[in-house]
Parts: sequence; structure tokens; C-alpha cells
Amino acid sequence: MTHLLHIDSSPRSDRSHTRRLTAEFVQRWRDTHPGGTVTYRDIGRNPLPHVTESWIAAAFTPPKHRNESMQLALRLSDELVDEFLQADLIVAGIPFYNFGMPSGFKAYVDQIVRVGRTFAFDPANRVSPYTPLVHGKRMIAVISRGDGGYGPGGRNQHHNHLDSHLATVLQFIGVNQLEIVAAENDEYGGTDLLNSLESARRTLRGFALEETSQSKEAVGSNEAR
Repeated sequence: MTHLLHIDSSPRSDRSHTRRLTAEFVQRWRDTHPGGTVTYRDIGRNPLPHVTESWIAAAFTPPKHRNESMQLALRLSDELVDEFLQADLIVAGIPFYNFGMPSGFKAYVDQIVRVGRTFAFDPANRVSPYTPLVHGKRMIAVISRGDGGYGPGGRNQHHNHLDSHLATVLQFIGVNQLEIVAAENDEYGGTDLLNSLESARRTLRGFALEETSQSKEAVGSNEAR
């Protein structure tokens, strides 16, 4: 059974492009995966706490040595990591703020990048001390940008620090399949925005079909064994 984790991080409600696009993708995914399950996490309307000193102390204390207050400090983080690890596919709506990710999504990243949970650290290995612990996952990042030309070769590519940051942190924990789907030109509106939204929708429809094909191939492979 395939499991999808759906994350929305926009503080906007009805005016959010990323919310509409992720919702459309999830509905299409549900239609083509009748046996699949979905977990929804709205960190835009329900912001996550940022990392604190007590969180850091708890995260870097071996589990068997954590006291009750340390376990409490990590309770939400453990829940978020569990959700992430249980998912086969993650679709995340992420608005583009000030050339990077919004603080709400950064808080999410900081909660799930956890030593001993999503990456391992060996201080004796000075050449390659970090080992990813996450395997077999794919993320589709649905991003909205006010201006245009932030993609590869675009006039604003050098200002785009979200895509590379997201790719770096996901690869660090072991998520090597990252798809970026962007809708641009929100500040201009009109046909520029509409065309960009339609392009994003076409791409997401294609990804939904790819997921369906991959699921059928996996079932067929298992039945042949």
C-alpha cells in the first residue's frame, strides 16, 4: 500500500496557489491509488515551533539517557519524523519568500533532520562523518514565486536559494528524488500567471500518472516472484 504525506506551508488560505495545486495533485493521486493512504500536515495554518536549546540538548543526547523533559521536548519532532519515514511520496506546497523557503517550512526541516533518526554521525570518520538514514522516498515540491525566471537559465536563477537549499538538505538525509514544480508571476497576474499555473498543473498531472505506472510495475514485479 502506497502512502502519501501531504504538507502545506503557506499562511494563505483561499489565495494560496500552492494549496490549490497540492490539493489537486492529492485528489488525482487518490483517484489513481484507491488503496493508498494520505497523511496531511498543515504547517501554514498550524505553525511548528522553532528549535530551542532544550530541543538541541535532547536531540544530541542518546535515547537511553534522555529524561522525561527531554522526551517531551522531542515529542512533536518524533511525530513529524515518523510521518516522514512512513511516507513513500511527499508532496509539499512551499511559497517562495525573500529568495528562499519561509520560516515555517524551515522549522519543519529543522524538526525532521535529526541525528540518529534521519542521519547518522560518526565523529571518528573525518572524511565522511554523515550517513543518510532515509531511503526510497520521492518529494514533489510545489513552489509559488512572485516574479518569474527563477528556474534553470532564467534571469533570476542566481536569486533562487530555495531549490538548492531543499535539494541539499534532502540529499543529506537520503532523499535523492526531488521534483520542483513552480508557478511564477503571481505579482504580475494576468496571462503570465495563468500560463504558469497551467504549466504547473500539467507537470503535476504527469507526475500523478508516473506514480500510477510505478505502482502497477511494483505490483506486477511482486506477483511475478
